[in-house]
Amino acid sequence: MKWNRYTIKTTTEAVDLISCMLAELGIEGIEIQDNVQLTQEEAKTMFVDFIPELPPDDGTAKVNFYIDADEDDNTILGKVEEGLEELRTFVNVGDATVTESQTEDKDWINNWKQYWHTFTIGDLYIKPTWEPVTDEMKGHQVLSIDPGTAFGTGSHETTRMVILQLQKYIKGGEEVLDVGCGSGILSVVALKYGANHALGTDLDPNAIIASEENAQQNDIAPEKLEVIEGNIIDDKAVQDRCGYECYDVVCANILADVLEPLSAEITQHMKPGAYFITSGIIDTKEQEVAECFKKNPELEIVEINHDGEWVNITARKRGI
Repeated sequence: MKWNRYTIKTTTEAVDLISCMLAELGIEGIEIQDNVQLTQEEAKTMFVDFIPELPPDDGTAKVNFYIDADEDDNTILGKVEEGLEELRTFVNVGDATVTESQTEDKDWINNWKQYWHTFTIGDLYIKPTWEPVTDEMKGHQVLSIDPGTAFGTGSHETTRMVILQLQKYIKGGEEVLDVGCGSGILSVVALKYGANHALGTDLDPNAIIASEENAQQNDIAPEKLEVIEGNIIDDKAVQDRCGYECYDVVCANILADVLEPLSAEITQHMKPGAYFITSGIIDTKEQEVAECFKKNPELEIVEINHDGEWVNITARKRGI
């Protein structure tokens, strides 16, 4: 499908109203370009461990939108311009000029698939669903997964390190808790390597859908993998649902700033001798996170591993 791209030059204070106006006109695929810095709170909700530096915010912004080349651009653009004029009475829309630029004629839905192919982590093959199981994969564990909304496929260094640790510490029959489970990939991997049951928690309700889909795709029975929405750190209902001193392995591939308070709370859910496998830690925060782990007298760090600029810390609950 071919699209025509249009750009509205405006102000940062007007982008939300303009985006809503475009959506009401049936325009999808809106992009916002500005230099507004993320707050620490926004970074946490977006699973960003460090905030990139941006040029100074000068109050200007651009809103890009796309129109199917087969549609009547003039009619839609006329409605967009009318909408911008109406918004002038409520907000500073700036220049509010609309310019056109060209986009390539691509199959946007499927074209990205050329960049996503089967790869291995240890003896595990991770493949997209559209690629077949080959003779080379036979006799090995195979995980079929597709990229989803903001969730992992195993290709990132942090996920890779946790999977390698699961391969090492899952012996068979374990109860696994997956904190911040996202796509459910870590739970599915643990189950494929012999864990008895996995429970995932996540703040995003979409994680429940993604985890269930990936479990089904990999022939994991529904009763083997459960996912609940909520924050295990400070939500007593979630803590009670997870249970106490009942997990052999806890994995958490999440932000360093979340791992720190989690390390103080998590041992109440772990059996004596259970392993706490973590990642999502940028190397500049390694020492900070390690010190938080050491503040919990029930935790002892048994391994620290690195992959590029990312860090895995694996700890064990004392008692055995």
